[in-house]
Amino acid sequence: MCAAPRERQPFLGLLPWCERRAVAQALRAETVGGLVLLAAAIVALIWANSPGGSTYETVRDTHFGIAALGLDLSVGHWASDGLLTVFFLVAGMELKRELVVGELRTPATAALPVVAAMCGMLVPAALYVATASLRGGSLTGWAVPMATDIAFALAVLAVLSTSLPSALRAFLLTLAVVDDLGAILIIAVFFTSDLNILALAGAVAGLVLFYALQRLRVHGWWWYVPLGVVIWALMYNGGVHATVAGVAMGLILRTRPDDGRQGRKPEKSSPGDHTAHLLRPFSAGVAVPLFALFAAGVSVSVTSLEGVFTRPEPLGVVIGLVVGKVVGIFAGTYLAARFTRARLNPDLAWADVFAMAVLAGIGFTVALLIGELAFPTPAQADQVKAAVLVGSMIAAALAAILVKRRDRIYRRLSEEEDRDDDGDGIPDVYQRDQAGTT
Repeated sequence: MCAAPRERQPFLGLLPWCERRAVAQALRAETVGGLVLLAAAIVALIWANSPGGSTYETVRDTHFGIAALGLDLSVGHWASDGLLTVFFLVAGMELKRELVVGELRTPATAALPVVAAMCGMLVPAALYVATASLRGGSLTGWAVPMATDIAFALAVLAVLSTSLPSALRAFLLTLAVVDDLGAILIIAVFFTSDLNILALAGAVAGLVLFYALQRLRVHGWWWYVPLGVVIWALMYNGGVHATVAGVAMGLILRTRPDDGRQGRKPEKSSPGDHTAHLLRPFSAGVAVPLFALFAAGVSVSVTSLEGVFTRPEPLGVVIGLVVGKVVGIFAGTYLAARFTRARLNPDLAWADVFAMAVLAGIGFTVALLIGELAFPTPAQADQVKAAVLVGSMIAAALAAILVKRRDRIYRRLSEEEDRDDDGDGIPDVYQRDQAGTT
């Protein structure tokens, strides 16, 4: 377990060694998955705008499944309601780990990223509402610009060949994890329809059984996979977006491994960590890119691009992502640091926090999902999707400029963090500062 944080630990300072290993493991798969995600989005745009664009819609709208169980869905719906459940399952496990053993386990360390993430959700929503209201547009898309896509953001960094210090990467990851929780709560509360109480009761009963199996230390995928599928199907038929089932199961999985006390068999890793290790590559490399493939294929033309900046709903999304995220995250972080008397790492500057706030304006995956839910009409949905793509691209370009300006400093800090002159597998900086060791 990580050592308890010291009083007034510098904000964006050196992470505890065990926390840094956990963050590195999580981001490694996300970085590779982000590159695949970027490729999938490009393929979708080319396919949808090619002479064979009609085949894109044909494949996306092809239905298959078991109609008697209410599961006769299109390929696009299987991607958003089925595959993204795996993404949110991993997100739930990451949030649980952060709450139990990570940066969010104590109020002192959680204050800054949580306040920053909440401001980074509220300000974009407020700017969307203001833009749509002033121009007579629909307010139903207020939640679209609230989310941060960690995989896409990391893909941008990978393309730039930039090595961020681990603290900046952890800050970005924590923002995205809290954003994911906010997004799933919004989906569960505001985007439900035709509730089937009986099916929902069955889903809740399944989650209770899932919890009991965890508490009783029952092992074996043959228990949890069939049960998880049943919970997912009942949640979908209950009228609540099926991805909520993924987050719920992720939060239930145990995060602390048994240490052999109370007569229990010692565990090398907790069920949550083990499951995340197995599912994260599939989530980042398969589930999210396939969703992007069938969600990002919008028609791109001069007229459609003009509509992004002239129609109130897409314009509100672009302003929310490009301006709202930056203002919300940076202002929230600065004010939280000021009132908690946190000290910014002297090796970094507030310009680095600003760059991360700009990078967090990449809202791709979850923004596309909420856009589909908020605007069921295909024409409106395509306009909002185009706005998400444009806003994310603008944020990525601005972030690239800001990050590159500080790249020399980032590389020096990363090299210092990674230096291991004695070859014992533990960077020397952690052996000079015993408070950071496990």
